[in-house]
Amino acid sequence: MKYGFIGLGNMGGAIVSGVIESGALSGDEFTGYDRHPDKLARYPIAPCTDAAECAREAQIILLAVKPQALDALFGQLEGALVPGRLVISVAAGIPLSRYESRFPGVAFVRAMPNINAAVRRSVTAICGGSCASPEQLGQAKKLLECVGEVFEIPEKLFGAFSAVGCASPAYAFMFADALASAGVKAGLPRAVALRVALNAVLGSMETLKESGAHPMELADRVCSPGGTTIEGVHRLRAGGFESAVYDAISAVIAKDSLLGG
Repeated sequence: MKYGFIGLGNMGGAIVSGVIESGALSGDEFTGYDRHPDKLARYPIAPCTDAAECAREAQIILLAVKPQALDALFGQLEGALVPGRLVISVAAGIPLSRYESRFPGVAFVRAMPNINAAVRRSVTAICGGSCASPEQLGQAKKLLECVGEVFEIPEKLFGAFSAVGCASPAYAFMFADALASAGVKAGLPRAVALRVALNAVLGSMETLKESGAHPMELADRVCSPGGTTIEGVHRLRAGGFESAVYDAISAVIAKDSLLGG
């Protein structure tokens, strides 16, 4: 089976790196194309001269280009995508109907991974188009399971999934930086503060995952009556911590719906 990757920027590169790292597939099963040759050169995969060549050579194609670049890419793929070919697209906000109207008979699967695919810690949503068979949806799922957990959901929920599962790494990075910066302000060396913040967040997420407890139950365990942590929790709430997260999620969903229009 030959896999073709078109677009090797942040997301496409993360998926390729994660799949190779998983050991489930070897690099000699991959071909790839990116309009920036230096990006393609970062990965041990066979280069193609253009997107059409990549699409013709591969049985399973992953499109990892930005939504605004799709129309130009579609023009390059005319005649190269034949009915029955499996194409997985990770472009945010673009509905399956847009692909299927341009390439009738091609089996499209819409997928929404996140940047943590590079370390095989992505969460990915998938749904199949009208021409994608259960077997092809399974092939897409198998590929994307190399880089993390995969959730098969209705397409109407992709905006919510994208906001919670795919945009949130940016917020997690910002939170870690805020913790580290606060540590520096309190006197910790920056390198120490960043490592402390990183391990505290990682450890907390592992505890949450392994315990099966509600997040607020665990938060309550950290807050001793009249103690120090509860003071910080009240300050976060007073500063709009939770409402800011809700607003951020709503903003991502709204932007996602505009991309699809």
